[in-house]
Amino acid sequence: MNAPLRRVGVVVMVLFGLLFANLNWIQFYKADEYRNSDYNGRVQVAEYKRKRGNIEAGGTAFATSKETSGKLTYLRTYPGGAKYAHVLGYKPVNLADTGIERVENDFLAGTSDALFANRVKDMFTGDESGGGNVLLTVSKRAQDTAYDQLRNNQNGVKKGAAIAIDPRTGAVQALVSMPSFDPNPLASHDTNAATAAYNELEQRADGPLKNRALSEVLPPGSTFKIVVAAAALENGVGKETQIPAGASWTPPTSGTPIRNAAPSICPESQVTLMNAVTESCNTGFAQLGVKLGADTVKEKARQFGFEQDDLTVGQLGEDGLTVAPSRTGAMEAPGGATDPAALAQSSIGQRDVKMTPLQGAMIAGAVANEGRQMRPYLVKQLLGPDRTTSYYNADPRELRQPVDQRVAADLRDMMVSVVRNGTGRQAQFSGYTVGGKTGTAQSGPDTPDHGWFIGFALDKDGKAVSAVCVVLEEAGSGGSSEAARIGGQIMRAAIADSGSR
Repeated sequence: MNAPLRRVGVVVMVLFGLLFANLNWIQFYKADEYRNSDYNGRVQVAEYKRKRGNIEAGGTAFATSKETSGKLTYLRTYPGGAKYAHVLGYKPVNLADTGIERVENDFLAGTSDALFANRVKDMFTGDESGGGNVLLTVSKRAQDTAYDQLRNNQNGVKKGAAIAIDPRTGAVQALVSMPSFDPNPLASHDTNAATAAYNELEQRADGPLKNRALSEVLPPGSTFKIVVAAAALENGVGKETQIPAGASWTPPTSGTPIRNAAPSICPESQVTLMNAVTESCNTGFAQLGVKLGADTVKEKARQFGFEQDDLTVGQLGEDGLTVAPSRTGAMEAPGGATDPAALAQSSIGQRDVKMTPLQGAMIAGAVANEGRQMRPYLVKQLLGPDRTTSYYNADPRELRQPVDQRVAADLRDMMVSVVRNGTGRQAQFSGYTVGGKTGTAQSGPDTPDHGWFIGFALDKDGKAVSAVCVVLEEAGSGGSSEAARIGGQIMRAAIADSGSR
């Protein structure tokens, strides 16, 4: 063989080698990507040939599959419409799926490793087993109440959120974000119509696709005083200890005075910690926070769950709905120096302090549950297609203990006083001891304040049965009182539902 032919032969061998390597790359490394691509029409037909499992709450299916005569055999439907949208999410044909539909997709679709035996059986029987069923912790009555009360709140607020949990387990009893949306058009087999529906929602200024209960952070206002009170109780201050207060206080380094919401609130030079919480005394907590120091306040917030970047809500310890981290901010001046003015504002839940509604409910839940904060979860059980085999049952887990039983008891007493004697009276309902803390947070220089409420309910034996957080964005005057009223209604519904099962 002469040199030119030898060179051609080498080139051909190299090309065949590259072709072989590329083929193996596609088969072994890219196969899953191509097989699961939204652009693979055969995959879509195969996926929709199997009936997707239900997502249920309280024995009712709120995500179901309906048989059609089209190329895609089953259409995903949501009988609960907008009421459950931010919990369930949606399963579209060509768009990205969200919510529980996303985090439990493999089990619902029947492709989970847990359901492998069903698929093997189908190979011999010729049947097409459906996907598994996901049972949620959500109380239908509490979810209905939260949705209806938020939509029809007395302040006419259009944006907000509510979330309730069982403090003893972490089970989510209700989760509503307002405004909501109807997920049914997004699951349409007419992909052009589904895309148009998504684009319309995405472009709306009020952000209906946002899950405000989990993914949005806002200044919590006076609800943050519970964190500061916890730090004080651990550093030599008791419920009846007198702390500096007054009608106005100007922090060192600042020419801007901090005042109370009304002249009647703690005008005395000193008040007890109990009264400071009950009346929501800004001047008292601003001075208390500065005395405790930024490190102490930030550390106590961290122990309650602030700064946690990896929290999700779905199955316990598994992937779930993403939760935005709540933050305290630096509480320092530019350059890192201690800034009493920044710390004072932060200690009353302003400046850079930001919190999710879930975090608010978890703070209240920990106080109610003797200082133990449970990991929040939404998925109670996974049932096979035949509904007789259970593949998962939630086993509640403690997440952390931000305060001991003694401090938790003192905080409970103060929060109960808020509802009985202070700003949270609207949260009361008969038969249960209700505690809470309202919050009014500045939203901007020219916009109304946000209204907050965090709270809990104890049964006649002192056991925690529900904890809640409600936020009404830009609610203005009376917003926190209305949030307290809604919070009480949600907890009462959750308790009634649990007692009726």
